[in-house]
Amino acid sequence: MSAAARGITFRRKTLAAGALTVALVTGLSGCAGSGPDTDAAQGAGGAGAAAKKGPAAAPANPVRLIGDGSTAYTGAQPHQPAWKKLKAGEAPPQFVVFSWDGAGEDSQKLFSHFRKVGKKYDATMTYFLSGVYLLPEEKRAMYDPPQHSAGRSDIGFNDAQGIRDTVRELRGAWLDGNEVGTHFNGHFCGADGGVGTWSVDEWKSEIRQAKSFVKNWKTNAGLRTEQPLPFDYDKELVGARTPCLEGRKNFVQAASELGFRYDTSGVNDQIWPKKDHGLWDLSMQLVPVPGRAFQTLSMDYNFLVNQSPGTTQGDPDMRTYWGDQMRDGLVQAFERSYRGNRAPLIIGNHFESWNGGTYMRAVEETIATVCVQKDVKCVSFRQLADWLDAQDPAVVAKMRTLKVGEAPAGGWSSFLAAPAAAPAPKQPTTQK
Repeated sequence: MSAAARGITFRRKTLAAGALTVALVTGLSGCAGSGPDTDAAQGAGGAGAAAKKGPAAAPANPVRLIGDGSTAYTGAQPHQPAWKKLKAGEAPPQFVVFSWDGAGEDSQKLFSHFRKVGKKYDATMTYFLSGVYLLPEEKRAMYDPPQHSAGRSDIGFNDAQGIRDTVRELRGAWLDGNEVGTHFNGHFCGADGGVGTWSVDEWKSEIRQAKSFVKNWKTNAGLRTEQPLPFDYDKELVGARTPCLEGRKNFVQAASELGFRYDTSGVNDQIWPKKDHGLWDLSMQLVPVPGRAFQTLSMDYNFLVNQSPGTTQGDPDMRTYWGDQMRDGLVQAFERSYRGNRAPLIIGNHFESWNGGTYMRAVEETIATVCVQKDVKCVSFRQLADWLDAQDPAVVAKMRTLKVGEAPAGGWSSFLAAPAAAPAPKQPTTQK
């Protein structure tokens, strides 16, 4: 895959010769000055969360701790929509998914910031957690990555305060109605033991370890008095994005066998999704780059490598323009779906301050622009998969026939009209 079609997560990643080499300094360790754990104070039922998409009554059943108490069953997740099958002739909603690779709370406090943005604009999102962000540096040897020595990670590990801060945000995000997926662990890319070279069994090992770090963070980090994450991660984890969008083929095979419901690691056009090995293929999409004659992937990193190749902190005089270019490209992609085939728009991001934070501004302005419009649903991947599963497969298949930006001829009422009833069979005439 070319550099323009790659994604990376928090700290550092080296691409092929002639592409981008970066040394990212925004690690997760040493987060100081965190505020009180307001989500924990509200209780596992999230009674203090603002009502959004659905009923938010606190679970009637008591909290049931799982394992060492790092996670807990607290009942059904609050703020989940109740989807229904489209009626004949009904237009589908315009879905938009905002998602975050390697989600964690560091000194930039972007995780907590975008939780507030989501509440403001009624947008639920998917946070893809890197499991090593819940593993302290001194316990690094517990991670045994495929094709690498134990304790190796290309994105480092964490410390107790960073884990405490990240867990606080994960807890609050889930209670807000957001999804917690996985970005796996060590973020290995490229030909030398990268995820693109892993077997199905190696992917299964990586997934098991990602789950284990979430299910045992209290013990591993020595934070036994902290509040648990309010979900059973074995049930919560139903989807992922692979590092650098590599290794999808074998990952999808492994994920299918482990009961995942979707993947978002490939490259698609803006058309309605289909299933691959029983998983919804909700991959990244090609979107316009205003002022340029090509498209790029719908991710902050891919705009970055096209705008300031070779550096994450390019010309300060260009940063406003670059952020505007990303925002306008995403909004153009939204408009061509919204007024065309209504295919879901998939957007991926990282909690990074590349080029002075201009991409974070671009994403926030995109959320403010699109999520408030009529018939638009800004949802998590899991919520989108729920809606797709609730539909008649024949209807989804018919919507897949619409090309990028193509509105149905005659409008939705005609395009998705109920099929005409078959004529009654002719009765034979009786001869006398």
